[in-house]
Amino acid sequence: MAVEKNGILLESGTNEFEIVEFSVGGVHYGINVAKVREVIQSASFPVTKMAQAHPYLDGVITLRGSTIPLVNLPRCLGHGQGAQCRNIIVTEINAYFIGFLVESVSRIHRISWNDMESPPQVGGDSRVVGMVRFGDRIVLLMDFESIIAEVNPQINRKLTNVQSRQDNLQAMRESTPIVVAEDSMMLRNMVVGTLKDAGYGNVSAFVNGLEAWNYLHPENGPAPDMGHGAVITDIEMPKMDGHRLLKLIRDDEELRGLPVILFSSLINEEMRNKGEMLGATGQIAKPEMNELVDFLDSILLSV
Repeated sequence: MAVEKNGILLESGTNEFEIVEFSVGGVHYGINVAKVREVIQSASFPVTKMAQAHPYLDGVITLRGSTIPLVNLPRCLGHGQGAQCRNIIVTEINAYFIGFLVESVSRIHRISWNDMESPPQVGGDSRVVGMVRFGDRIVLLMDFESIIAEVNPQINRKLTNVQSRQDNLQAMRESTPIVVAEDSMMLRNMVVGTLKDAGYGNVSAFVNGLEAWNYLHPENGPAPDMGHGAVITDIEMPKMDGHRLLKLIRDDEELRGLPVILFSSLINEEMRNKGEMLGATGQIAKPEMNELVDFLDSILLSV
């Protein structure tokens, strides 16, 4: 099954996206089409086992000359070993190619981020970042970034290790207002924690673009003073995605000059072009935390 990029969603700021629906353990899940490179038959690609691999990994496969790690998604989600996985979803996330074994892939849906609900809190380690209702059927959107961060220690190090900063910049960072919009609790905490460790002490964090927009542009009461500040936003989020948030900021007379940095696992050529059309100040692929802090310094502190 090839995933076509037909250009419909290249129109900027529509607050719409497409998901590939798949099944694991009788549960319906979804993944953003922008993360999917292709869907292949698992029986056609022999798996090579790797010594001392992460428990979620079955091994690696070879696809057109490239070696790709293969995550057993049923095992990762606690569905046991009995699942019959007929498909592999090959993804590019955080500039990293990785495959996910799933039982079946059904179809592609085009939906609005307004229709994506936040999942109920069922524990601190949930793999679900959102849910969409189709009649009496619920499709759960997976937090694939957190899985990749677990199985790839290099990505974890990039997320958590930030170089020490120059002491003469600490006071400037402390007073600089930063707004962060990120729906993944794990990544949101990492971004906020890293910014504060780097000296950015005035950070306001929100779980989606809509909450960030309501903070920046309140219907009642005064707006926050964002002078010499910036917005850091993920792209895919429930209620309002990062591209829509960016478009609203650029269309607003008071906010249009506010620096907006897209910090997302979806920064590929196609999405970078879209961000540029919308007026993004910068676009940084997760998990490059050092690059994010360096870019903030360069645009806010003139270093």
